[in-house]
Amino acid sequence: MKKKSILSVLGLIALSGVALSAQAEGNIEAGKNAFEACRGCHTSVGTSNVYPTYYVPKIGGQVAAYTFSAMKTYQGSQRPHRTMMANTHDLTDQTLEDIAAYLAQDTEGSTTAIANGGDKVKGKKLAAACMACHNDDTAATATNPRLAGQHANFLEKAMQEYQTGKRNNVLMQSMVQGLSEDDIKDVAAYFNSLKGLTTVK
Repeated sequence: MKKKSILSVLGLIALSGVALSAQAEGNIEAGKNAFEACRGCHTSVGTSNVYPTYYVPKIGGQVAAYTFSAMKTYQGSQRPHRTMMANTHDLTDQTLEDIAAYLAQDTEGSTTAIANGGDKVKGKKLAAACMACHNDDTAATATNPRLAGQHANFLEKAMQEYQTGKRNNVLMQSMVQGLSEDDIKDVAAYFNSLKGLTTVK
């Protein structure tokens, strides 16, 4: 099947959305205190993971329900990353909700997003199928992650991990399975070029 046809079909799949569990409202001040252990990596622009090498993701202004869900996957080892697994393993759901609430409203940090040299014009066309879910909705009821303004090589890594199954999400795996290495680079370049996420202040 040609790529255009694949993306059209996947666009229809994307319209169904990704259902994430609704979380209770977190306490922002408690979340700020609980986040102290995370500041070493998530408050400096350009901090890089040692191996594989990629920039630590920007999480300021991220959708709270998604942040909670992501931390739960690290906590449950569904998304393997030793540091994140260690930092979340003994946190209660309430603490995770508090951190997520704090990060959702922390939007005053740096907007600098490190690029990857991909073609954002081509990437915009390829990303059309992604926009049903990744439309930068920041409403309190939002559940899908914001990608706008994220470091490009982190986005590349995430898409590659969905392709290989390292990140286990059926919808996302179907969305990226037909993308080439250059396609992934271009899609990442497009989202990277948008205003959105910030580095935590």
